[in-house]
Amino acid sequence: MASSSIAGDLHGEGRRFAIAAGRFNGAIVEQLVAGAIDALVRHGVKDTDIVVARCPGAWELPLLVKKLAASAKYDAIVALGCVIRGETPHFDYVAGECAKGLAAISLASEVPVSMGVLTTDTTDQAQARAGLKAGNKGVDAALAALEMVNLLGGI
Repeated sequence: MASSSIAGDLHGEGRRFAIAAGRFNGAIVEQLVAGAIDALVRHGVKDTDIVVARCPGAWELPLLVKKLAASAKYDAIVALGCVIRGETPHFDYVAGECAKGLAAISLASEVPVSMGVLTTDTTDQAQARAGLKAGNKGVDAALAALEMVNLLGGI
């Protein structure tokens, strides 16, 4: 007997996505948003089927994502933000609670939530991950969300 596999693909036709974006470190986050939208559109999602919802920052993303998931309007949600380490432990609290909150919402709602929140030590590292040397993590997060939608639809 041969084994079978289940996998997601990157076809976005007929899918609706929400992008939840924190405004803090806005110049970097806007590059992530642009990358995510471009990736979704390139894979067949109509731009009219993409909604961008903005909140103050990464700390507020879990609540926004929870409300978006509860609306049942979206096949998946892409969470985008940027937390850059400073001189105090504030970074650890914001980054850690954001990640935990997003994971919990995805599990509880069964709506794929893709984590595109940068957590870097420096602004240069963040810029590199928002479209320079390290690619655009907004693109990666959007493609992960798209793949998860299609994967879960095949189960």
